[in-house]
Amino acid sequence: MPEVVVTALLAPSRLSLKLLRALMWSLVFSAALLTALVYSCIALTHVLCRPRRGCCGRPRSAVPACLSDPSLGEHDFLTLKTSGLRLHYVSAGRGNGPLMLFLHGFPENWFSWRYQLREFQSRFHVVAVDMRGYWPSDIPQKVDCYTVDLLMVDIQDVIQGLGYSKCILVAHDWGAVLAWNFSIYYPALVECLVITSGPPMSVFQDYSLHHFTQLFRSHYMYLFQLPWLPEKLLSMSDFQILKSIFSDRKIGIPHLTPSELEALLYSFTQSGGLTGPLNYYRNIFRNFPLEPQELSVRTLLLWGDKDASLESGLVDAISSRFVPGQLEAHVMRGVGHWIPQSNPEEMNQYMWAFLQDLLP
Repeated sequence: MPEVVVTALLAPSRLSLKLLRALMWSLVFSAALLTALVYSCIALTHVLCRPRRGCCGRPRSAVPACLSDPSLGEHDFLTLKTSGLRLHYVSAGRGNGPLMLFLHGFPENWFSWRYQLREFQSRFHVVAVDMRGYWPSDIPQKVDCYTVDLLMVDIQDVIQGLGYSKCILVAHDWGAVLAWNFSIYYPALVECLVITSGPPMSVFQDYSLHHFTQLFRSHYMYLFQLPWLPEKLLSMSDFQILKSIFSDRKIGIPHLTPSELEALLYSFTQSGGLTGPLNYYRNIFRNFPLEPQELSVRTLLLWGDKDASLESGLVDAISSRFVPGQLEAHVMRGVGHWIPQSNPEEMNQYMWAFLQDLLP
């Protein structure tokens, strides 16, 4: 068929897609402006209630002692083969078994896996990375440096750079989003998945379009589409919004000590420490709309029924995309978003049972 005929036949579809994307972006930025107004009021309230802290975040010069806890492992940097970026990671148990690679979410860092690093280092080589854009890993400045495709290549380079051909991939929140995608496009590198509180992007898209309450729960994503303003709001009153996320009685991490709170905040208090992580969100609508994808890698999925950000209905939506027999899912009662930190003993028990076949 002549190329001009093919072009003419595809023109209506291309136009429809362009119109759909234009409508999507207009709605996203409208929501972003509304959300910015709400968060500006919240940040200003924090400043007025705590005037001594001022409007800006205070950079931390002293590293919290718990970040140097030797029981968690040794600190090192890995230069990625493809991008040349250097990623910071903490490693323990080399030679004790297969690679167990941990991917954190936002607003977190490698320290969010402290309980699992201690628990599994006796039988696995456990490695928790600070992902691209999270200090002290390298922080590219351009938004285009944080696409899902580039972040998946980072994971591939970490696995191979550590000397392995595959890994047990354990992930939470944004790390979970990337882990799902990685298991689809790089299945040979994944022995199995352990996912907490994070859906595949295509499942999240379809579920949100049919459940507007999930769009409301994910309101912060719209704020993060804006340049510079989210960084300013999150850092006001010495990062009080971030502190509240972690320490809130209803949605935060129970029994979090002041030192642990500082450890989770530390990287974001450094110069430019928020821009890299927020650039993940600034790419999240880039490929809309997404095609449904089949999930086939053996997976343990843990979800909290009190998660303030993600509805429990997403678990059924994820299950519907799986090859039969490959998913083991548990919805944990009375548990929120931060499962690796809030309920480490339960998570570790589920993991030990799931990983029995892989124990050396």
